Amino acid sequence: MSLFLQLFTLGLVGMLFTCILYVLFGQLTVRKLRKNPNMKGRLGVEFVSGFDILNVASALSAPQWLRDRISRSTLSYLAPDYQALYENTTLFDRIFARVFWGISTVSTSFMLLLVILDKIGVFD
Repeated sequence: MSLFLQLFTLGLVGMLFTCILYVLFGQLTVRKLRKNPNMKGRLGVEFVSGFDILNVASALSAPQWLRDRISRSTLSYLAPDYQALYENTTLFDRIFARVFWGISTVSTSFMLLLVILDKIGVFD
């Protein structure tokens, strides 16, 4: 088995784990937020069904300076309301969001890096 295939398999395992966490985070946290009448229209824009799961996870795991920057932007209406999210989630929800978002970001970046390195001929 070549090095590329070994690394690709590792990336696929990360993506599979991300998919499992996506479903669990959607069922455990975002479903609860969707049912809350105070959160109506505060989960950010939903381009496709289920996109609010990514919105909530990214908002709960973003650093303070990035949240401030986004809230001052002209496109702030696309982002979820962090203050409302913080008030309506538990510590477990926030930790789970960071774990999900971190693993998702790392595995996606790893797969993109593998594709770029393969296209420029590193693995030949």
